[in-house]
Amino acid sequence: MNRKSSPFLWLAFFILVRQPLCAEPSRKPNFLVIMGEAQGWASASVQMDDQNPGSKGRIVRTPNLEKIAAAGMRFAEFYAASPRCTPTRAALFTGKSPTALHMTFVNEGRKDDPNDAGRKVIPPHCTTELPESELTIAGLLKKEGYATAHFGKWHVGRANPAKHGFDENDGPNNNGGPEDVENPNPKQVFKTAESGMDFMARQAKANKPFFLQISHYAGRGGTDARPETYAEVRKRVTSDRDSRMVGPAAVNEDMDATLGMLVAKLDELGIAGNTYFIYTADHGAQGHNDNGPLAGGKGTVREGGVRVPLIMRGPGISAGACSHVRASTVDLFPTIAALAQSKEVLPRGIEGGSLVPALKGGNGPVVSRLREEFVVHFPHYDKDAQGPASTLLLGRHKLVRSYETGELRLYDLAADIGETRDLAKEQAPLVADLDRRLGEYLKAVGAQMPSENPSYDPAKARPFEERKGGRKKNQEPAK
Repeated sequence: MNRKSSPFLWLAFFILVRQPLCAEPSRKPNFLVIMGEAQGWASASVQMDDQNPGSKGRIVRTPNLEKIAAAGMRFAEFYAASPRCTPTRAALFTGKSPTALHMTFVNEGRKDDPNDAGRKVIPPHCTTELPESELTIAGLLKKEGYATAHFGKWHVGRANPAKHGFDENDGPNNNGGPEDVENPNPKQVFKTAESGMDFMARQAKANKPFFLQISHYAGRGGTDARPETYAEVRKRVTSDRDSRMVGPAAVNEDMDATLGMLVAKLDELGIAGNTYFIYTADHGAQGHNDNGPLAGGKGTVREGGVRVPLIMRGPGISAGACSHVRASTVDLFPTIAALAQSKEVLPRGIEGGSLVPALKGGNGPVVSRLREEFVVHFPHYDKDAQGPASTLLLGRHKLVRSYETGELRLYDLAADIGETRDLAKEQAPLVADLDRRLGEYLKAVGAQMPSENPSYDPAKARPFEERKGGRKKNQEPAK
């Protein structure tokens, strides 16, 4: 070809040379999703709410989580789908509420006596097995060419995670871990991280996008932490109140160390800039100590039972941001699908909405969902002395419906985050409206409801304190 050649020939040559680069598909992002066990709103040294200093722990030190938060966005008003682990895990995988899935409790529910004369209502019999017919976020991304893996606590049934879209996993593990022991940590907290690092390395080498989900095991006592970690935390104790928090804090610090390992591996592999790191929890901490100013904890629909951390870091997410957009576990499925630019149609019944607009900096009503209110339906006796209940959040208000007494309570969370002042009598019209909304939601999703107990005998009713779940002692590790 010489200089006198037709300019059209030059243009055709240029197009042929450039075409492969222009047609090359954009690189799919990776996802690393961590679910902590019983990580309350104040279980880490990250201040989850930039307007509330009490939203971080007093003695715990989680420097790696602090770095992740500093490079990404915190959600100050993020809610677990349930105050118990199995329901929330199911919601994470499916984007549907535990209410709609009929997965509202855990295995202990099977041991309840429905004819217990000391209970005024009979809780519904729920399932603890995630239906194989439900498309999980792993299954959806697998259709998009992703490699998928789950390591750690499964706890949504006995079926192997492979039946739910995960290429690799370490089994359908419950609280005892793969070895079914009383204290799977600290061994398993590091084992799951090592398995995850190996998985990421192999996918990076194969140049394949991945979805990796790691779920941690419970740990409240000193025997669940490394002795050296426990000893270090113990040095910071200055009060009797703080002494009760040593075990949980030590466990959290071991977990934080594994987060640092995972982030370091992403950096080593050169894929950190194309990976979304998502950290959240299945429910609040056991009791109120690790939930800051929030009332209640695990097993209750109070704020301490359901408000949990959400931290997201990744491409396009502003560093050091704190969002006050209310969000919940069911939002993570559509959010991940949107970030992956999935072309798959989302399953019917998805209740969550994509948080991408919020991640881009929006702080108003920027999440599109089927309903504007958020509901936690927990029709079971557990750790709350007030018994089975449902709660609905809309705007600044929170309604609680008690099934044992029929009582309706109303709180203004913007002014009373600790739920200390019941406004139901003062704002009866609002209570009626919110209760109507709650009833409509429960009917729409086919909620299982508690029923009146014909065998109820008031003389056999247990005192409130005896109804509460026991708290594991803060055992010290062996010397």
